[in-house]
Amino acid sequence: MSYKEYLKDQLPCILLNVFSAILCSVFLSSVNIGEGPTIIKWSKGTAPITQAFDAWERFTYEQFAKLKANEEELNRIFIKIYGLQDELTPEVENKDVTIRHADLGRDIRSFLSYAVGCMFGRYSLGKPGLVFAGGNFNSIYHRYKGQTPCDENGELLFGSGYAGISSAPYHYPEFKDHDKWTACSFEPDEDNIVPIGSADYFNDDIVVRFTEFVRVVYGDSTLGENLNFIASALYPNVNGSAKDKIRRYFLNDFYKDHCKVYQKRPIYWLLDSGREDGFKALFYLHRYDKYTVARARTDYLHPLQRKYEAEIGRLEMLSGATNDIREKATYRKEIEALQRKIEECRTYDQVVAHIAHQQIELDLDDGVKVNYTKFQGVKVPMDNGKTVPMDLLAKIG
Repeated sequence: MSYKEYLKDQLPCILLNVFSAILCSVFLSSVNIGEGPTIIKWSKGTAPITQAFDAWERFTYEQFAKLKANEEELNRIFIKIYGLQDELTPEVENKDVTIRHADLGRDIRSFLSYAVGCMFGRYSLGKPGLVFAGGNFNSIYHRYKGQTPCDENGELLFGSGYAGISSAPYHYPEFKDHDKWTACSFEPDEDNIVPIGSADYFNDDIVVRFTEFVRVVYGDSTLGENLNFIASALYPNVNGSAKDKIRRYFLNDFYKDHCKVYQKRPIYWLLDSGREDGFKALFYLHRYDKYTVARARTDYLHPLQRKYEAEIGRLEMLSGATNDIREKATYRKEIEALQRKIEECRTYDQVVAHIAHQQIELDLDDGVKVNYTKFQGVKVPMDNGKTVPMDLLAKIG
Protein backbone atom coordinates (compact mmCIF):
# COMPACT_ATOMS: atom_id res chain seq x y z
CA MET A 1 0.00 0.00 0.00
CA SER A 2 1.39 3.41 -0.99
CA TYR A 3 1.63 6.15 1.62
CA LYS A 4 -1.07 8.12 -0.21
CA GLU A 5 -3.37 5.10 -0.07
CA TYR A 6 -2.53 4.63 3.61
CA LEU A 7 -3.53 8.24 4.31
CA LYS A 8 -6.78 7.86 2.39
CA ASP A 9 -7.59 4.66 4.23
CA GLN A 10 -6.45 5.40 7.80
CA LEU A 11 -6.58 9.16 8.35
CA PRO A 12 -10.41 9.40 8.69
CA CYS A 13 -10.37 6.61 11.30
CA ILE A 14 -7.56 8.22 13.26
CA LEU A 15 -9.26 11.61 13.19
CA LEU A 16 -12.54 10.03 14.27
CA ASN A 17 -10.79 8.38 17.22
CA VAL A 18 -9.18 11.66 18.22
CA PHE A 19 -12.45 13.57 18.03
CA SER A 20 -14.22 10.82 20.01
CA ALA A 21 -11.57 11.05 22.70
CA ILE A 22 -11.86 14.83 22.76
CA LEU A 23 -15.63 14.51 23.21
CA CYS A 24 -14.92 12.08 26.03
CA SER A 25 -12.58 14.68 27.52
CA VAL A 26 -15.41 17.21 27.46
CA PHE A 27 -17.55 14.68 29.32
CA LEU A 28 -14.80 14.16 31.88
CA SER A 29 -14.46 17.91 32.35
CA SER A 30 -18.21 18.21 32.92
CA VAL A 31 -17.79 15.96 35.96
CA ASN A 32 -16.31 18.91 37.83
CA ILE A 33 -19.59 20.81 37.76
CA GLY A 34 -21.65 17.82 38.78
CA GLU A 35 -23.11 17.02 35.37
CA GLY A 36 -21.89 13.42 35.51
CA PRO A 37 -21.81 11.33 38.71
CA THR A 38 -18.78 9.31 37.62
CA ILE A 39 -18.32 7.11 40.68
CA ILE A 40 -22.04 6.32 40.65
CA LYS A 41 -21.88 5.61 36.91
CA TRP A 42 -19.13 3.05 37.44
CA SER A 43 -20.59 1.45 40.57
CA LYS A 44 -22.28 -1.92 40.76
CA GLY A 45 -24.94 -0.95 43.26
CA THR A 46 -23.81 -2.53 46.50
CA ALA A 47 -20.12 -2.80 45.63
CA PRO A 48 -17.67 -0.74 47.70
CA ILE A 49 -16.95 2.65 46.23
CA THR A 50 -13.31 1.60 45.83
CA GLN A 51 -14.38 -0.81 43.06
CA ALA A 52 -16.38 1.93 41.36
CA PHE A 53 -13.38 4.24 41.41
CA ASP A 54 -11.08 1.48 40.12
CA ALA A 55 -13.43 0.92 37.15
CA TRP A 56 -13.54 4.66 36.48
CA GLU A 57 -9.75 4.89 36.75
CA ARG A 58 -9.25 2.05 34.24
CA PHE A 59 -11.65 3.72 31.80
CA THR A 60 -9.88 7.08 31.92
CA TYR A 61 -6.48 5.41 31.55
CA GLU A 62 -7.66 3.51 28.46
CA GLN A 63 -9.07 6.71 26.94
CA PHE A 64 -5.83 8.53 27.73
CA ALA A 65 -3.68 5.82 26.14
CA LYS A 66 -5.91 5.64 23.05
CA LEU A 67 -5.84 9.40 22.48
CA LYS A 68 -2.08 9.59 23.00
CA ALA A 69 -1.50 6.82 20.45
CA ASN A 70 -3.78 8.52 17.90
CA GLU A 71 -2.13 11.91 18.40
CA GLU A 72 1.30 10.36 17.86
CA GLU A 73 0.10 8.60 14.71
CA LEU A 74 -1.23 11.91 13.37
CA ASN A 75 2.13 13.50 14.14
CA ARG A 76 3.91 10.79 12.14
CA ILE A 77 1.59 11.39 9.18
CA PHE A 78 2.05 15.17 9.11
CA ILE A 79 5.79 14.97 9.77
CA LYS A 80 6.08 12.71 6.71
CA ILE A 81 3.80 14.95 4.60
CA TYR A 82 5.88 18.06 5.31
CA GLY A 83 9.25 16.32 5.34
CA LEU A 84 10.09 17.28 8.91
CA GLN A 85 11.65 13.97 9.98
CA ASP A 86 14.92 15.68 10.87
CA GLU A 87 13.27 18.43 12.92
CA LEU A 88 10.35 16.85 14.82
CA THR A 89 9.49 13.60 16.55
CA PRO A 90 5.98 12.16 16.76
CA GLU A 91 6.05 11.41 20.50
CA VAL A 92 3.61 13.32 22.73
CA GLU A 93 4.32 14.05 26.38
CA ASN A 94 1.66 12.97 28.86
CA LYS A 95 1.10 16.54 30.03
CA ASP A 96 0.17 17.57 26.48
CA VAL A 97 -2.55 14.95 25.99
CA THR A 98 -5.93 16.66 26.06
CA ILE A 99 -7.66 14.05 28.20
CA ARG A 100 -6.96 13.52 31.88
CA HIS A 101 -6.64 10.59 34.24
CA ALA A 102 -8.98 9.85 37.12
CA ASP A 103 -7.98 11.77 40.23
CA LEU A 104 -9.19 10.36 43.54
CA GLY A 105 -9.36 13.61 45.50
CA ARG A 106 -10.95 15.59 42.67
CA ASP A 107 -13.44 12.87 41.78
CA ILE A 108 -14.52 12.34 45.39
CA ARG A 109 -15.11 16.09 45.75
CA SER A 110 -17.15 15.94 42.54
CA PHE A 111 -19.14 13.07 44.07
CA LEU A 112 -19.90 15.18 47.16
CA SER A 113 -20.93 18.08 44.95
CA TYR A 114 -23.30 15.81 43.03
CA ALA A 115 -24.74 14.57 46.34
CA VAL A 116 -25.45 18.18 47.36
CA GLY A 117 -27.14 18.69 44.00
CA CYS A 118 -29.39 15.72 44.75
CA MET A 119 -30.16 17.16 48.21
CA PHE A 120 -31.57 20.26 46.53
CA GLY A 121 -33.26 18.51 43.60
CA ARG A 122 -30.92 19.89 40.96
CA TYR A 123 -30.05 16.28 40.15
CA SER A 124 -31.76 12.99 40.89
CA LEU A 125 -30.46 9.46 41.16
CA GLY A 126 -33.38 8.45 38.96
CA LYS A 127 -32.32 10.48 35.93
CA PRO A 128 -29.00 11.57 34.40
CA GLY A 129 -28.26 15.26 33.93
CA LEU A 130 -30.16 18.28 35.20
CA VAL A 131 -33.60 17.77 36.69
CA PHE A 132 -34.36 21.24 38.07
CA ALA A 133 -32.60 24.52 37.31
CA GLY A 134 -35.39 27.06 37.66
CA GLY A 135 -39.12 27.52 37.44
CA ASN A 136 -41.78 25.99 39.66
CA PHE A 137 -40.14 23.30 41.80
CA ASN A 138 -43.49 21.77 42.73
CA SER A 139 -44.27 21.16 39.06
CA ILE A 140 -41.18 18.95 38.78
CA TYR A 141 -41.23 17.38 42.23
CA HIS A 142 -44.48 16.11 43.73
CA ARG A 143 -44.94 17.75 47.14
CA TYR A 144 -46.64 15.39 49.55
CA LYS A 145 -47.60 15.64 53.22
CA GLY A 146 -46.47 12.56 55.14
CA GLN A 147 -48.77 10.41 57.19
CA THR A 148 -49.67 11.52 60.71
CA PRO A 149 -47.59 9.48 63.18
CA CYS A 150 -49.74 7.17 65.33
CA ASP A 151 -49.07 4.74 68.15
CA GLU A 152 -49.55 0.95 67.93
CA ASN A 153 -53.28 1.38 68.62
CA GLY A 154 -53.73 3.86 65.79
CA GLU A 155 -54.10 6.83 68.15
CA LEU A 156 -52.57 10.19 67.22
CA LEU A 157 -49.30 10.77 69.00
CA PHE A 158 -49.02 13.91 71.11
CA GLY A 159 -48.26 16.93 68.97
CA SER A 160 -49.16 15.11 65.78
CA GLY A 161 -51.79 17.52 64.59
CA TYR A 162 -55.07 19.18 65.45
CA ALA A 163 -58.44 17.53 64.72
CA GLY A 164 -56.77 14.78 62.75
CA ILE A 165 -54.86 17.16 60.48
CA SER A 166 -51.37 15.85 59.94
CA SER A 167 -48.45 17.83 61.29
CA ALA A 168 -46.02 15.49 59.55
CA PRO A 169 -43.58 17.33 57.28
CA TYR A 170 -43.97 17.73 53.55
CA HIS A 171 -41.57 15.81 51.36
CA TYR A 172 -40.95 15.00 47.70
CA PRO A 173 -41.33 11.27 46.94
CA GLU A 174 -41.56 11.67 43.13
CA PHE A 175 -40.25 13.80 40.28
CA LYS A 176 -41.58 14.29 36.77
CA ASP A 177 -39.51 12.83 33.95
CA HIS A 178 -41.24 14.12 30.81
CA ASP A 179 -44.89 13.13 31.49
CA LYS A 180 -44.15 10.29 33.90
CA TRP A 181 -43.82 10.49 37.68
CA THR A 182 -40.72 8.65 38.92
CA ALA A 183 -40.03 7.65 42.51
CA CYS A 184 -37.16 9.44 44.25
CA SER A 185 -34.83 6.95 45.89
CA PHE A 186 -33.20 9.96 47.55
CA GLU A 187 -35.61 12.83 48.16
CA PRO A 188 -34.64 16.50 47.82
CA ASP A 189 -34.73 18.76 50.86
CA GLU A 190 -38.22 20.07 51.51
CA ASP A 191 -37.42 23.64 52.59
CA ASN A 192 -34.32 24.31 50.45
CA ILE A 193 -32.15 24.85 53.54
CA VAL A 194 -29.45 22.34 54.49
CA PRO A 195 -27.58 23.22 57.71
CA ILE A 196 -23.85 22.57 58.08
CA GLY A 197 -23.20 22.24 61.79
CA SER A 198 -20.33 21.23 64.04
CA ALA A 199 -22.59 18.29 64.99
CA ASP A 200 -25.79 16.77 63.64
CA TYR A 201 -28.15 19.16 65.43
CA PHE A 202 -30.84 18.73 62.74
CA ASN A 203 -32.32 15.76 60.90
CA ASP A 204 -31.37 17.36 57.59
CA ASP A 205 -27.82 18.25 58.65
CA ILE A 206 -25.59 17.92 55.60
CA VAL A 207 -23.53 15.03 56.98
CA VAL A 208 -26.70 13.17 58.00
CA ARG A 209 -28.09 13.62 54.49
CA PHE A 210 -24.80 12.74 52.79
CA THR A 211 -24.53 9.55 54.83
CA GLU A 212 -28.04 8.64 53.72
CA PHE A 213 -27.09 9.44 50.11
CA VAL A 214 -24.14 7.02 50.24
CA ARG A 215 -26.38 4.38 51.84
CA VAL A 216 -28.99 4.75 49.09
CA VAL A 217 -26.40 4.54 46.30
CA TYR A 218 -24.23 1.72 47.66
CA GLY A 219 -26.35 -0.03 50.31
CA ASP A 220 -26.08 -0.66 54.04
CA SER A 221 -23.54 -3.46 53.91
CA THR A 222 -20.69 -1.25 52.66
CA LEU A 223 -21.72 2.06 54.25
CA GLY A 224 -18.92 2.22 56.83
CA GLU A 225 -16.28 1.14 54.33
CA ASN A 226 -17.47 3.70 51.79
CA LEU A 227 -17.53 6.59 54.28
CA ASN A 228 -13.99 5.70 55.36
CA PHE A 229 -12.84 5.65 51.73
CA ILE A 230 -14.44 9.04 51.03
CA ALA A 231 -13.01 10.60 54.19
CA SER A 232 -9.51 9.29 53.46
CA ALA A 233 -9.68 10.67 49.92
CA LEU A 234 -10.61 14.11 51.29
CA TYR A 235 -8.00 14.20 54.06
CA PRO A 236 -5.49 11.33 53.74
CA ASN A 237 -3.20 12.67 56.46
CA VAL A 238 -5.78 13.83 59.01
CA ASN A 239 -6.85 11.80 62.03
CA GLY A 240 -10.46 11.43 63.13
CA SER A 241 -13.57 9.49 62.29
CA ALA A 242 -14.92 9.35 58.75
CA LYS A 243 -17.93 11.52 59.58
CA ASP A 244 -15.73 14.07 61.38
CA LYS A 245 -13.54 14.44 58.28
CA ILE A 246 -16.55 14.68 55.97
CA ARG A 247 -18.04 17.31 58.28
CA ARG A 248 -14.74 19.18 58.24
CA TYR A 249 -14.84 19.25 54.45
CA PHE A 250 -18.36 20.66 54.33
CA LEU A 251 -17.57 23.24 57.03
CA ASN A 252 -14.23 24.43 55.67
CA ASP A 253 -13.63 23.49 52.05
CA PHE A 254 -16.79 22.59 50.16
CA TYR A 255 -17.85 26.16 49.45
CA LYS A 256 -14.35 27.18 48.35
CA ASP A 257 -14.31 24.30 45.87
CA HIS A 258 -17.83 25.09 44.70
CA CYS A 259 -17.00 28.75 44.04
CA LYS A 260 -13.82 27.76 42.22
CA VAL A 261 -15.58 25.27 39.94
CA TYR A 262 -18.35 27.77 39.17
CA GLN A 263 -15.86 30.61 38.69
CA LYS A 264 -17.15 32.66 41.64
CA ARG A 265 -20.75 32.33 40.45
CA PRO A 266 -22.04 29.71 42.91
CA ILE A 267 -25.44 28.09 42.52
CA TYR A 268 -25.50 26.95 46.15
CA TRP A 269 -25.28 29.93 48.50
CA LEU A 270 -23.85 29.70 52.00
CA LEU A 271 -25.41 31.47 54.97
CA ASP A 272 -22.39 32.05 57.20
CA SER A 273 -22.21 33.65 60.65
CA GLY A 274 -18.41 33.86 60.74
CA ARG A 275 -15.18 32.26 61.86
CA GLU A 276 -16.66 30.44 64.87
CA ASP A 277 -18.92 28.41 62.55
CA GLY A 278 -21.84 29.29 64.79
CA PHE A 279 -24.30 28.96 61.92
CA LYS A 280 -23.85 27.73 58.38
CA ALA A 281 -26.46 26.54 55.92
CA LEU A 282 -26.69 26.07 52.17
CA PHE A 283 -29.61 26.90 49.92
CA TYR A 284 -30.05 26.40 46.19
CA LEU A 285 -30.21 29.63 44.21
CA HIS A 286 -32.85 28.32 41.79
CA ARG A 287 -35.20 27.40 44.65
CA TYR A 288 -34.75 30.63 46.60
CA ASP A 289 -37.82 32.70 47.38
CA LYS A 290 -38.38 35.84 49.44
CA TYR A 291 -39.15 33.76 52.54
CA THR A 292 -35.98 31.63 52.47
CA VAL A 293 -34.00 33.83 54.85
CA ALA A 294 -36.91 34.07 57.29
CA ARG A 295 -37.25 30.27 57.28
CA ALA A 296 -33.54 29.91 57.94
CA ARG A 297 -33.90 32.23 60.93
CA THR A 298 -36.96 30.69 62.57
CA ASP A 299 -36.42 27.03 61.68
CA TYR A 300 -32.65 26.78 62.07
CA LEU A 301 -30.80 29.77 63.55
CA HIS A 302 -32.98 30.24 66.63
CA PRO A 303 -33.41 26.50 67.37
CA LEU A 304 -29.65 26.05 67.00
CA GLN A 305 -28.97 28.68 69.65
CA ARG A 306 -31.26 26.80 72.03
CA LYS A 307 -29.45 23.54 71.22
CA TYR A 308 -26.12 25.21 72.03
CA GLU A 309 -27.50 26.41 75.36
CA ALA A 310 -28.79 22.92 76.18
CA GLU A 311 -25.42 21.43 75.32
CA ILE A 312 -23.69 23.92 77.61
CA GLY A 313 -26.02 22.86 80.41
CA ARG A 314 -25.18 19.21 79.80
CA LEU A 315 -21.44 19.88 79.80
CA GLU A 316 -21.67 21.92 83.00
CA MET A 317 -23.42 18.98 84.70
CA LEU A 318 -20.69 16.61 83.54
CA SER A 319 -18.00 19.01 84.71
CA GLY A 320 -19.63 19.31 88.11
CA ALA A 321 -19.82 15.54 88.48
CA THR A 322 -16.10 14.91 88.04
CA ASN A 323 -13.02 15.76 90.08
CA ASP A 324 -10.62 14.99 87.25
CA ILE A 325 -8.75 18.19 86.38
CA ARG A 326 -8.17 17.19 82.75
CA GLU A 327 -11.81 16.31 82.20
CA LYS A 328 -12.89 19.61 83.73
CA ALA A 329 -10.49 21.47 81.43
CA THR A 330 -11.89 19.62 78.40
CA TYR A 331 -15.47 20.46 79.37
CA ARG A 332 -14.53 24.10 79.98
CA LYS A 333 -12.93 24.32 76.54
CA GLU A 334 -16.04 22.89 74.87
CA ILE A 335 -18.31 25.23 76.85
CA GLU A 336 -16.28 28.28 75.87
CA ALA A 337 -16.39 27.24 72.19
CA LEU A 338 -20.18 26.94 72.38
CA GLN A 339 -20.45 30.31 74.12
CA ARG A 340 -18.51 31.91 71.27
CA LYS A 341 -20.85 30.27 68.78
CA ILE A 342 -23.89 31.61 70.64
CA GLU A 343 -22.47 35.13 70.71
CA GLU A 344 -21.66 34.95 67.00
CA CYS A 345 -25.20 33.71 66.25
CA ARG A 346 -26.71 36.59 68.22
CA THR A 347 -24.70 39.10 66.22
CA TYR A 348 -25.50 37.34 62.96
CA ASP A 349 -29.20 37.30 63.83
CA GLN A 350 -29.27 41.07 63.38
CA VAL A 351 -28.46 40.92 59.68
CA VAL A 352 -30.63 37.81 59.19
CA ALA A 353 -33.62 39.57 60.77
CA HIS A 354 -33.02 42.75 58.76
CA ILE A 355 -32.90 40.90 55.44
CA ALA A 356 -35.75 38.54 56.36
CA HIS A 357 -38.02 41.54 56.94
CA GLN A 358 -37.06 43.00 53.56
CA GLN A 359 -38.18 39.83 51.74
CA ILE A 360 -35.67 40.34 48.95
CA GLU A 361 -36.53 38.87 45.55
CA LEU A 362 -33.97 37.96 42.92
CA ASP A 363 -33.81 38.57 39.20
CA LEU A 364 -31.63 35.78 37.85
CA ASP A 365 -31.38 37.57 34.49
CA ASP A 366 -29.04 39.99 36.28
CA GLY A 367 -26.58 37.18 36.99
CA VAL A 368 -25.25 35.60 40.16
CA LYS A 369 -22.83 38.34 41.14
CA VAL A 370 -25.40 41.14 41.00
CA ASN A 371 -27.91 39.15 43.04
CA TYR A 372 -25.26 38.04 45.54
CA THR A 373 -24.42 41.66 46.39
CA LYS A 374 -28.00 42.19 47.60
CA PHE A 375 -27.06 40.20 50.70
CA GLN A 376 -23.55 41.53 51.28
CA GLY A 377 -22.45 44.69 53.07
CA VAL A 378 -26.03 45.29 54.19
CA LYS A 379 -26.33 48.32 56.46
CA VAL A 380 -27.99 47.01 59.59
CA PRO A 381 -29.39 49.59 62.07
CA MET A 382 -28.09 49.26 65.63
CA ASP A 383 -29.67 50.30 68.95
CA ASN A 384 -27.45 53.39 69.08
CA GLY A 385 -28.98 54.72 65.86
CA LYS A 386 -25.94 53.92 63.72
CA THR A 387 -25.75 51.38 60.91
CA VAL A 388 -23.14 48.65 60.55
CA PRO A 389 -22.38 46.88 57.23
CA MET A 390 -22.83 43.11 57.62
CA ASP A 391 -22.74 40.09 55.29
CA LEU A 392 -25.45 37.45 55.21
CA LEU A 393 -23.50 35.10 52.93
CA ALA A 394 -19.98 33.75 52.83
CA LYS A 395 -17.54 35.80 50.77
CA ILE A 396 -16.79 34.39 47.34
CA GLY A 397 -13.67 36.45 46.68
